[in-house]
Amino acid sequence: MEPYGAPQIHVPHLLNVNENPFGPSEALAQAMGEAVRTAALDLHRYPDREFEALRADLGDYLAEESGIPAPRPESVWAANGSNEVMHQLMLAFGGPGRTALGFTPHYSMYPEYARDTFTSWVTAERGPAPDFALTAAQVSDAIARHDPHIVVLASPNNPTGTALDLEVVRAAAAALAPCAGLLVVDEAYAEFRRAGVPSPLELLPEFPNLVVTRTMSKAFALAGGRIGYMVADPGIVDLVRIVRLPYHLSAVTQAVARTALAHRAELLAQVELLRTERDALAAHLRAEGYTVAPSDANFLFFLPRGDRRAVWQGLLDRGVLIREVGPAPWLRVSIGAPEDNTAFRTALTEVDPA
Repeated sequence: MEPYGAPQIHVPHLLNVNENPFGPSEALAQAMGEAVRTAALDLHRYPDREFEALRADLGDYLAEESGIPAPRPESVWAANGSNEVMHQLMLAFGGPGRTALGFTPHYSMYPEYARDTFTSWVTAERGPAPDFALTAAQVSDAIARHDPHIVVLASPNNPTGTALDLEVVRAAAAALAPCAGLLVVDEAYAEFRRAGVPSPLELLPEFPNLVVTRTMSKAFALAGGRIGYMVADPGIVDLVRIVRLPYHLSAVTQAVARTALAHRAELLAQVELLRTERDALAAHLRAEGYTVAPSDANFLFFLPRGDRRAVWQGLLDRGVLIREVGPAPWLRVSIGAPEDNTAFRTALTEVDPA
């Protein structure tokens, strides 16, 4: 066994872990620093264990972002990245004798959450390349076949970038209802979805067994802040509260998260640019003859012409780090600032010629 870890290599163009290339402004960094300074005055005390102010702020943001009624604080939960949220869900609802179902290719951490909680992990295949789509029938059939206690879907999916139709989410939640199964939809990249693509948040009033998870690592450019959250029926949140470690969300994390939410207009201002850069890069790659999966995320999944490892290494030798992830021979490239994307295009032409 080996611990999870994407390569952390210091090169000029970091396009391998779907980070937002645009950090906070100096003014926002100062505002965060002031919030941390205030929190530091009470660091001799444990942090607010229930962080209801942060949960209310997250609910207000989701109402604004997705057009849903603001979730009540008791329907929102946060932790150190959506990784910890998912881990807590597996602790609460998984365990020996219980099964979780995912659809490949998927985020590589999902089976590790299951492993850590002694939950059986089973998979079904997504649709064929290059779309990697899921249909309501596929999901319903897989649930009937595996009889899982937990189903994990992602929209957009990592590493393919594929978004889900709401009918797929609705079918999964309905198929699980007879055995009181839990449906978790991972929306880590939700803010990057194309116009008109809905969020499963809309279905929460309809299905009490639905959980939607999100993160502030991507669109909010807070990968180093470690803030993820979920929205669900208050009964689900209460069960997660039972398994969380005491005081799991530090006072510093809470202060940074609330400051970021208060300044969300600045932090989210670059999302549209990243969408535009994504679509332009996808069009460029297709024009060059590459197969590219449709993406609603801040990355592209594409088929190189040459050997996957050789292309990856050639790009790295030219200062561009992307990711070998998912089924071979596919590669994934994060969307960076315009100069990063230009460097990737130039390097790819050199290492993977037609």
